[in-house]
Amino acid sequence: MHKQIFVNLPIDNMARSQAFFRALGYEFNPDFTNDQGACLVVGDNLFVMLLVKDFYATFTSKTIADARTTSEVLLCFSCDSREEVDALVAKAVAAGGTTPRPAQDLGFMYSQSFDDLDGHTWEFVHMVDASKALG
Repeated sequence: MHKQIFVNLPIDNMARSQAFFRALGYEFNPDFTNDQGACLVVGDNLFVMLLVKDFYATFTSKTIADARTTSEVLLCFSCDSREEVDALVAKAVAAGGTTPRPAQDLGFMYSQSFDDLDGHTWEFVHMVDASKALG
C-alpha cells in the first residue's frame, strides 16, 4: 500500500494561491515549497503540490487543462461534520473562491464544493456513520 499521496495541480500565481489556502487554515511544508511549487498539507500524509504552470509543464508533454473551462479532476475530502464542510466552503468564498453548485444533502451524505482561484474543484463531504443511520 502507498504511504503518501501528492496530487499535483497547475496554478497561475504562487503568492495568490498560497494566500488563498492559508485563508482556509491550511499550511505549507516549507521543505517542499519554493517559488515554483508549494506543498499544501491537507492531512496526515495527504499533500497537494501547487505548481506554477511553466514548472508543471516540465512533468508532462500534454496540454495543461484550463480548470476554469475544463474539468480535469475533482478533489474530495472527508470532514467530521456538516459544520466543518460549510465553514471550509465559506472561508474559500471569502478568500475569492466560487461555488459551482449548491450544497447537496442526501441524508447519509452532505457535500459542498468550491472552485479555487485557478478553477480546480474541491469538494468536502460529511458522511453519517452507517450504524447511526440505521438506528
